[in-house]
Amino acid sequence: MSNAPLMPKATAVWLVENTSLTFEQIANFCKLHPLEVKGIADGEVAAGIKGHDPITSGQLTREEIAAAEKTPSRQLQLAVSKVHLPEPSRKRGARYTPLSRRQDRPNAILWLVRNHPELKDAQIMRLAGTTKTTLQAIRNRTHWNSAALTPADPVTLGLCSQMDLDFEVNRAAKDRPPVEENQGQTLVSAEVTTRARADEPRTEAEVFGSASAPAEDHESDIDLDSVFSKLKDLQIKE
Repeated sequence: MSNAPLMPKATAVWLVENTSLTFEQIANFCKLHPLEVKGIADGEVAAGIKGHDPITSGQLTREEIAAAEKTPSRQLQLAVSKVHLPEPSRKRGARYTPLSRRQDRPNAILWLVRNHPELKDAQIMRLAGTTKTTLQAIRNRTHWNSAALTPADPVTLGLCSQMDLDFEVNRAAKDRPPVEENQGQTLVSAEVTTRARADEPRTEAEVFGSASAPAEDHESDIDLDSVFSKLKDLQIKE
Protein backbone atom coordinates (compact mmCIF):
# COMPACT_ATOMS: atom_id res chain seq x y z
CA MET A 1 0.00 0.00 0.00
CA SER A 2 1.27 3.54 -0.74
CA ASN A 3 2.61 5.72 2.07
CA ALA A 4 0.16 8.48 1.12
CA PRO A 5 -3.58 8.08 1.69
CA LEU A 6 -6.15 8.15 -1.06
CA MET A 7 -7.36 11.67 -1.91
CA PRO A 8 -4.85 13.40 0.37
CA LYS A 9 -6.45 16.87 0.26
CA ALA A 10 -9.94 15.53 0.95
CA THR A 11 -8.51 13.47 3.82
CA ALA A 12 -6.75 16.55 5.19
CA VAL A 13 -10.03 18.49 5.05
CA TRP A 14 -11.77 15.78 7.09
CA LEU A 15 -8.94 15.58 9.66
CA VAL A 16 -8.91 19.37 10.10
CA GLU A 17 -12.67 19.47 10.61
CA ASN A 18 -13.11 16.35 12.79
CA THR A 19 -9.91 15.97 14.85
CA SER A 20 -7.59 18.04 17.04
CA LEU A 21 -4.42 16.87 15.27
CA THR A 22 -1.70 19.44 14.64
CA PHE A 23 -1.00 20.83 11.19
CA GLU A 24 2.33 19.01 11.14
CA GLN A 25 0.69 15.65 11.92
CA ILE A 26 -1.92 16.08 9.19
CA ALA A 27 0.66 17.38 6.71
CA ASN A 28 3.00 14.46 7.37
CA PHE A 29 0.20 11.90 6.99
CA CYS A 30 -1.30 13.45 3.83
CA LYS A 31 2.11 14.33 2.30
CA LEU A 32 1.27 18.02 2.18
CA HIS A 33 3.05 21.17 3.36
CA PRO A 34 2.05 22.43 6.83
CA LEU A 35 1.22 25.85 5.35
CA GLU A 36 -1.14 24.12 2.92
CA VAL A 37 -2.90 22.43 5.84
CA LYS A 38 -3.09 25.79 7.61
CA GLY A 39 -4.65 27.24 4.45
CA ILE A 40 -7.25 24.44 4.53
CA ALA A 41 -8.07 25.33 8.15
CA ASP A 42 -8.39 29.03 7.22
CA GLY A 43 -10.61 28.21 4.23
CA GLU A 44 -8.11 29.57 1.71
CA VAL A 45 -7.11 26.19 0.23
CA ALA A 46 -9.25 23.29 -1.00
CA ALA A 47 -12.42 25.35 -0.96
CA GLY A 48 -15.35 23.26 -2.09
CA ILE A 49 -13.57 19.92 -1.53
CA LYS A 50 -15.66 17.49 0.47
CA GLY A 51 -13.81 15.78 3.29
CA HIS A 52 -12.96 12.11 2.92
CA ASP A 53 -13.24 9.93 6.04
CA PRO A 54 -10.05 7.80 6.28
CA ILE A 55 -11.68 5.61 8.95
CA THR A 56 -14.48 4.53 6.64
CA SER A 57 -12.02 3.77 3.86
CA GLY A 58 -9.87 1.71 6.25
CA GLN A 59 -6.81 3.95 6.06
CA LEU A 60 -6.91 5.00 9.73
CA THR A 61 -8.35 3.65 12.96
CA ARG A 62 -10.02 5.60 15.72
CA GLU A 63 -7.41 4.31 18.17
CA GLU A 64 -4.59 5.66 15.98
CA ILE A 65 -6.21 9.08 15.78
CA ALA A 66 -6.86 9.18 19.55
CA ALA A 67 -3.26 8.22 20.35
CA ALA A 68 -1.93 10.91 18.01
CA GLU A 69 -4.20 13.54 19.53
CA LYS A 70 -2.81 12.76 23.00
CA THR A 71 0.81 12.89 21.81
CA PRO A 72 1.48 15.75 19.32
CA SER A 73 4.89 14.32 18.45
CA ARG A 74 3.35 11.03 17.31
CA GLN A 75 2.96 10.53 13.56
CA LEU A 76 -0.10 8.89 12.08
CA GLN A 77 0.42 5.47 10.53
CA LEU A 78 -1.63 4.01 7.73
CA ALA A 79 -3.70 1.01 8.75
CA VAL A 80 -2.57 -2.32 7.32
CA SER A 81 -5.10 -3.66 4.88
CA LYS A 82 -6.60 -6.98 5.88
CA VAL A 83 -7.44 -7.86 2.29
CA HIS A 84 -4.53 -9.36 0.35
CA LEU A 85 -4.89 -8.83 -3.37
CA PRO A 86 -3.16 -11.32 -5.65
CA GLU A 87 -0.18 -10.06 -7.60
CA PRO A 88 -0.99 -9.20 -11.20
CA SER A 89 0.15 -11.77 -13.68
CA ARG A 90 3.10 -10.70 -15.79
CA LYS A 91 1.99 -12.87 -18.70
CA ARG A 92 0.82 -10.73 -21.55
CA GLY A 93 -2.64 -11.51 -22.76
CA ALA A 94 -4.41 -10.54 -25.92
CA ARG A 95 -4.16 -6.85 -26.71
CA TYR A 96 -7.46 -5.01 -26.50
CA THR A 97 -8.30 -3.07 -29.64
CA PRO A 98 -10.86 -0.24 -29.44
CA LEU A 99 -14.00 -0.61 -31.50
CA SER A 100 -13.13 2.44 -33.59
CA ARG A 101 -9.89 0.80 -34.77
CA ARG A 102 -11.02 -2.77 -35.32
CA GLN A 103 -12.09 -1.95 -38.87
CA ASP A 104 -8.46 -1.03 -39.64
CA ARG A 105 -7.14 -4.48 -38.75
CA PRO A 106 -7.39 -5.92 -42.29
CA ASN A 107 -5.43 -2.96 -43.67
CA ALA A 108 -2.73 -3.46 -41.05
CA ILE A 109 -2.56 -7.21 -41.77
CA LEU A 110 -2.16 -6.51 -45.49
CA TRP A 111 0.65 -4.06 -44.73
CA LEU A 112 2.48 -6.58 -42.58
CA VAL A 113 2.10 -9.35 -45.16
CA ARG A 114 3.48 -7.18 -47.96
CA ASN A 115 6.25 -5.33 -46.15
CA HIS A 116 7.43 -8.04 -43.77
CA PRO A 117 6.98 -11.44 -45.42
CA GLU A 118 9.49 -12.90 -42.96
CA LEU A 119 6.99 -12.57 -40.10
CA LYS A 120 5.23 -15.72 -39.02
CA ASP A 121 1.47 -15.98 -38.69
CA ALA A 122 1.65 -15.95 -34.89
CA GLN A 123 3.70 -12.74 -34.95
CA ILE A 124 1.25 -10.96 -37.26
CA MET A 125 -1.63 -12.13 -35.10
CA ARG A 126 0.04 -10.64 -32.01
CA LEU A 127 0.82 -7.32 -33.69
CA ALA A 128 -2.58 -6.79 -35.31
CA GLY A 129 -4.66 -8.57 -32.66
CA THR A 130 -6.38 -10.75 -35.22
CA THR A 131 -7.27 -14.39 -35.75
CA LYS A 132 -5.65 -16.95 -38.01
CA THR A 133 -8.81 -17.24 -40.11
CA THR A 134 -8.80 -13.55 -40.96
CA LEU A 135 -5.06 -13.62 -41.63
CA GLN A 136 -5.31 -16.55 -44.03
CA ALA A 137 -8.27 -14.93 -45.82
CA ILE A 138 -6.29 -11.73 -46.43
CA ARG A 139 -3.16 -13.63 -47.43
CA ASN A 140 -5.11 -15.80 -49.92
CA ARG A 141 -7.23 -12.84 -51.14
CA THR A 142 -10.45 -14.54 -50.07
CA HIS A 143 -11.43 -11.83 -47.60
CA TRP A 144 -14.90 -10.41 -48.20
CA ASN A 145 -13.46 -6.89 -48.54
CA SER A 146 -10.20 -7.69 -50.34
CA ALA A 147 -10.89 -5.31 -53.22
CA ALA A 148 -11.21 -2.31 -50.90
CA LEU A 149 -8.27 -3.04 -48.60
CA THR A 150 -5.37 -0.58 -48.56
CA PRO A 151 -2.12 -1.36 -46.70
CA ALA A 152 -1.68 0.76 -43.57
CA ASP A 153 1.08 0.80 -40.97
CA PRO A 154 -0.23 -0.81 -37.75
CA VAL A 155 1.88 1.61 -35.68
CA THR A 156 0.19 4.60 -37.32
CA LEU A 157 -3.20 2.99 -36.75
CA GLY A 158 -2.39 2.49 -33.07
CA LEU A 159 -2.74 -1.29 -33.15
CA CYS A 160 0.81 -1.84 -31.86
CA SER A 161 3.85 0.16 -30.83
CA GLN A 162 6.99 0.68 -32.87
CA MET A 163 8.98 -1.24 -30.24
CA ASP A 164 6.70 -4.27 -30.60
CA LEU A 165 7.01 -4.18 -34.38
CA ASP A 166 10.80 -3.86 -34.29
CA PHE A 167 11.03 -6.69 -31.77
CA GLU A 168 9.02 -9.08 -33.92
CA VAL A 169 10.92 -8.12 -37.10
CA ASN A 170 14.31 -8.61 -35.45
CA ARG A 171 13.16 -11.91 -33.99
CA ALA A 172 12.02 -13.13 -37.40
CA ALA A 173 15.31 -12.00 -38.96
CA LYS A 174 17.30 -14.10 -36.50
CA ASP A 175 15.28 -17.21 -37.29
CA ARG A 176 15.55 -16.70 -41.05
CA PRO A 177 18.49 -18.50 -42.77
CA PRO A 178 21.07 -16.26 -44.43
CA VAL A 179 20.34 -15.49 -48.08
CA GLU A 180 23.19 -15.41 -50.58
CA GLU A 181 23.35 -12.13 -52.40
CA ASN A 182 22.86 -12.34 -56.16
CA GLN A 183 25.60 -10.24 -57.68
CA GLY A 184 24.41 -10.87 -61.25
CA GLN A 185 26.60 -11.67 -64.24
CA THR A 186 30.13 -10.33 -64.00
CA LEU A 187 33.10 -10.43 -66.38
CA VAL A 188 35.59 -13.21 -65.87
CA SER A 189 39.11 -12.04 -65.08
CA ALA A 190 41.80 -12.19 -67.75
CA GLU A 191 43.77 -14.72 -65.74
CA VAL A 192 40.93 -17.20 -65.99
CA THR A 193 40.22 -16.66 -69.67
CA THR A 194 43.88 -16.85 -70.73
CA ARG A 195 44.74 -19.81 -68.54
CA ALA A 196 44.87 -23.07 -70.55
CA ARG A 197 42.56 -25.77 -69.38
CA ALA A 198 44.09 -29.03 -68.21
CA ASP A 199 41.78 -31.15 -70.34
CA GLU A 200 42.45 -29.29 -73.63
CA PRO A 201 45.33 -30.59 -75.86
CA ARG A 202 48.13 -28.13 -76.52
CA THR A 203 49.97 -27.68 -79.82
CA GLU A 204 53.71 -28.04 -80.40
CA ALA A 205 54.02 -24.30 -80.68
CA GLU A 206 52.49 -23.91 -77.20
CA VAL A 207 54.72 -26.59 -75.76
CA PHE A 208 58.06 -25.80 -77.54
CA GLY A 209 57.47 -22.21 -78.47
CA SER A 210 56.64 -20.46 -81.72
CA ALA A 211 57.85 -22.15 -84.95
CA SER A 212 58.76 -18.84 -86.57
CA ALA A 213 62.34 -17.75 -85.95
CA PRO A 214 63.27 -14.24 -84.91
CA ALA A 215 63.90 -11.63 -87.57
CA GLU A 216 67.64 -11.66 -87.03
CA ASP A 217 67.76 -15.41 -87.80
CA HIS A 218 66.20 -14.78 -91.25
CA GLU A 219 68.83 -12.20 -92.01
CA SER A 220 71.63 -14.61 -91.11
CA ASP A 221 70.31 -17.25 -93.56
CA ILE A 222 70.33 -14.89 -96.63
CA ASP A 223 73.22 -15.48 -99.11
CA LEU A 224 74.37 -12.04 -100.27
CA ASP A 225 76.46 -13.38 -103.22
CA SER A 226 73.48 -15.11 -104.83
CA VAL A 227 71.41 -11.97 -104.50
CA PHE A 228 74.00 -9.74 -106.22
CA SER A 229 74.59 -12.32 -108.96
CA LYS A 230 70.88 -12.29 -109.83
CA LEU A 231 70.94 -8.52 -110.01
CA LYS A 232 73.89 -8.64 -112.44
CA ASP A 233 72.05 -11.11 -114.68
CA LEU A 234 69.06 -8.82 -114.85
CA GLN A 235 71.22 -5.85 -115.89
CA ILE A 236 72.92 -7.86 -118.68
CA LYS A 237 69.58 -8.99 -120.13
CA GLU A 238 68.32 -5.41 -120.18
